[in-house]
Amino acid sequence: MNNKNKRYLVTGGTGFIGSALVKRLVNKGYFVRVLDNNIRGATNRLKEVLAKIEFIEGDIRDINIVENACKDIDSVIHLAYINGTEYFYKMPELVLDVGVKGILNVIDSCIKHKIKELIVASSSEVYQTAHRIPTDESVPLIVPDVLNPRFSYGAGKIITEMIAVNYGRKYFDRVLIFRPHNVYGPEMGWEHVIPEFILRIKEISKNETLNKIKFPIQGTGNETRAFIYIDDFIDGLMIVLEKGEHLGIYHIGTMEEVTIEKVARTIGNYFGKDLLIQPSEKLKGSTERRCPDITKLRGLGFTPNISLDKGILKTAKWYDENSYLKKKIK
Repeated sequence: MNNKNKRYLVTGGTGFIGSALVKRLVNKGYFVRVLDNNIRGATNRLKEVLAKIEFIEGDIRDINIVENACKDIDSVIHLAYINGTEYFYKMPELVLDVGVKGILNVIDSCIKHKIKELIVASSSEVYQTAHRIPTDESVPLIVPDVLNPRFSYGAGKIITEMIAVNYGRKYFDRVLIFRPHNVYGPEMGWEHVIPEFILRIKEISKNETLNKIKFPIQGTGNETRAFIYIDDFIDGLMIVLEKGEHLGIYHIGTMEEVTIEKVARTIGNYFGKDLLIQPSEKLKGSTERRCPDITKLRGLGFTPNISLDKGILKTAKWYDENSYLKKKIK
């Protein structure tokens, strides 16, 4: 098959990562069909390519819808899932329902339609508190406490990986798993640390004329993450699609580990504010440090290009100008 004639189904294609991937695939000349119920995504994210794709609105938990979406498809990229820390704590049963039924429906539909390629989105959350940082793909995946609802997300992703790999041995020619590490950028949603910080600093700044403002955060601010801007992330994912090996697992991220305090201060700079960080108790289950080892992906030719300062500037500008779009979680 001519590679450019490959027909992709992207589940969760109106989400943050999904929509960016769909746009890249369309711009590369591929046929793309999107399946999403828009519970967290929005077709507005795809407005510039909407006329060039097929869009099916439906729930990944409905086997009939998934089977229909898989007709005449060569490769499925499965991103449909429920992200956002607020959801992990408030709706863990929904997170697991979508995660487990979703991957099983995708697998069954691929088998029915003899689709031989499956690319599955996992997460850095599968490690929780990794015992080695930077963390490579061989570090064990764990669920530290089944009674903590936060781990619903990571547990669902572990199950997703296990199903993909073990069905992959028998029914697929190529199964790839990618683990995103703290992807950010404009339109990433509202339930993540960077947009939350942007909106809170914006709100505080409205009523505070002084340059220095008090800024409460969860934890001490010394907790670390390694953030990757969405454009860099999609570059990495495209390399995985092109060069990834069957049953290969790949981290996509950066190795620039930064403190949450630095992230907050960088956002404060956008608004011209110096932050007086006020620590508080962090949520149970939060991770102290997270930073991927991306040696494996670098070996395929990946290099992130967008600095945290530049990426946060672009992201803060978007949220500053579009804060009126925020919707409350019901």
